[in-house]
Amino acid sequence: MAYILITDDDIHIGNMLQEVLCANGYRVGRAYSGTEALMMLSDEAPDLVLLDLMLPGLTGEELLPKIKDIPVIVVSAKADVSDKVSLLMNGACDYVTKPFDTGELLARIAVALRKPKAEQTDTLSACGLTLHCDMLTVRAAQQEVRLTRTECAILKLLMLSEGSPVGRTTILDRISADTPDCTERSLKQHISNIRKKLLSADGKDHIEAVYGIGFKLK
Repeated sequence: MAYILITDDDIHIGNMLQEVLCANGYRVGRAYSGTEALMMLSDEAPDLVLLDLMLPGLTGEELLPKIKDIPVIVVSAKADVSDKVSLLMNGACDYVTKPFDTGELLARIAVALRKPKAEQTDTLSACGLTLHCDMLTVRAAQQEVRLTRTECAILKLLMLSEGSPVGRTTILDRISADTPDCTERSLKQHISNIRKKLLSADGKDHIEAVYGIGFKLK
């Protein structure tokens, strides 16, 4: 039974979320401030956090970077696109705007919980590369290479699928929540940038284009 921590100071919304989640088989914890949530996270790590932004104590924006290796879905009345992009780029796995449909929220929770633990790890090694997701760096031939968040997300997915091609649509679908700046038009340029950075580090072309499919790490 997955454990979900609801962090929201609105008692009515919290009660509604707790009722819906419990009815769908989830175990639920409640925090009414960012400070209380941080204390609860140190006691028992939940499988997922539902995070409001307008919280007493630590705000949601302040709490988010302190939550490590746990998927976070922001549930907020803030609807500005820049707010969503900023939070997704800083660690949230999804963003739901209040008021929301509970069916959609449950679907988003199910998707976030389905992600393999390997996808949530901070460090990956494959094909002579070591990727540090938390630092946005990759080490190749003892050379440390800086990556953008989008480049890191793409390389991480290719490393998880080491040696197997990953479709362009799959890449866009899998990283869209974390990298909203990556589009079908820009994907090829992001791949090219990664290849150039790795080539300059160890002289190897690590990424191969697979005709009609996508890309693979070699």
